[in-house]
Amino acid sequence: MFESAELGHKISKEVWRKAIPALREGLLDAQLDLLQAKKFPVLILIGGVDGAGKGETVNILNEWMDPRHIQTHTFDEPTDEESERPLMWRYWRKLPPKGKIGIFFGSWYSAPIVDNVLGNIKNSEVDQKMERIIRFEKMLTDEGALILKFWLHLSKEQQKKRLKSLEKDPLTRWRVTGTDWDNFKKYDRFRCVSERALRQTSTGEAPWTIVEGTDPRYRYLTIGKAVLDALRHRLDAPVGAVHSATLPPTLTATDNLTILRCLDMKKKISKNDYEEELEKWQGRLNILSRHNEFRKHSVVAVFEGNDAAGKGGSIRRISQSLDARQYHIIPVAAPTEEERDQPYLWRFWRHLPRRGKLAVFDRSWYGRVLVERVEGFCSEADWMRGYSEINDFEEQLVRHKIVVVKFWLTITADEQLRRFKEREKISFKRFKITEDDWRNREKWDAYEQAVCDMIDRTSTEIAPWTLVEANDKYYARIKVLKTFCERIEKALGK
Repeated sequence: MFESAELGHKISKEVWRKAIPALREGLLDAQLDLLQAKKFPVLILIGGVDGAGKGETVNILNEWMDPRHIQTHTFDEPTDEESERPLMWRYWRKLPPKGKIGIFFGSWYSAPIVDNVLGNIKNSEVDQKMERIIRFEKMLTDEGALILKFWLHLSKEQQKKRLKSLEKDPLTRWRVTGTDWDNFKKYDRFRCVSERALRQTSTGEAPWTIVEGTDPRYRYLTIGKAVLDALRHRLDAPVGAVHSATLPPTLTATDNLTILRCLDMKKKISKNDYEEELEKWQGRLNILSRHNEFRKHSVVAVFEGNDAAGKGGSIRRISQSLDARQYHIIPVAAPTEEERDQPYLWRFWRHLPRRGKLAVFDRSWYGRVLVERVEGFCSEADWMRGYSEINDFEEQLVRHKIVVVKFWLTITADEQLRRFKEREKISFKRFKITEDDWRNREKWDAYEQAVCDMIDRTSTEIAPWTLVEANDKYYARIKVLKTFCERIEKALGK
């Protein structure tokens, strides 16, 4: 893979002088068109060997285009804030919005490659990480992102010469560290691991471009032209063109359609039993939240359900058990303009809790496969791929010691009608009922089918759904609290 990047490509000064004005003009025009169209974001990943000119390349891209609309990020060792969240969190929150260009100097490829070279992880673990990266990048491209990946390469001899040259110059000596020379001693191993990673992750949606880093003019011109060509190709494509390699298969069958209708909706408990159980489980939750082991974990709770099913009441019974400094409740409504400019999971990524904290989502990322599906807010291809993307996301959470607890609160159509009418009559509850609630009720069957598909495809061993029979609010609240405690106890090994 790297052989063609070791052929000594060079660009003469004359060719450089003639090519650069037109290239810079084209890049600025394309950047302006991108900003005005605001149809997709551009993500440029710059990786490669030490001394290959990665930093200079990032600088030249910022020089040739308008840096006000470029977000450049460098990723070194994770901060304390970053290390307390899933590995990808530090990248999730830096993704550029639609119309902007993001340059990642170092990316999600760096840590797996370095860890494998240093012997911290096995080849099989690297393969697993690369598979997760492929799925993540596929999700970004399916959401419309244009991903350009450049790997700047030097031969072993060229790298040694480059490091010595930088070290000799007093103005650049600071750029060469002991780590650089330690890595140089492992050059052959780095080359082997890097080439394998690049082969695995050079996909149709996000291919790698290998660029020889010896000659700066060749390096800059090659990458600049590649960026311009990719931008123009996407900007000039016909409206509605599909940019991903494949679309998910059309859903032709509904699995487990009757799962909600099989629930015993007559379950209930008396008020006296409720008050006794409430005190018991709230007390247990409070103790669990103060357990020493809990500081090594965090909790993400998802509340979904029929309109008027009692999600808010159940959430309040959880929050009453906890220190207010320990949890954050995130009510999810229609996305803001800022959120529409990002992948749909971005608005949830940013709220993930630190260790020892809880985040409670009142509605969640499952809107993609529920309301967006039923109301036609996204295409069938979008909500169909949503299942696997959500499963990947939740797997990352669990892998990072985040306890994921998901509740679907269900009520019968008759009970919903009774609660709707009650809300209209009681003054302090009138804010709870809207025209959308009545309109959604007309699509009861469509929502029921979407819920059953969601449960079937996203109730996993590590993040299962708990179906809550909520016709009786007392019963529903106790089931939620009990399940909540049991999931946390299991994670803590109690």
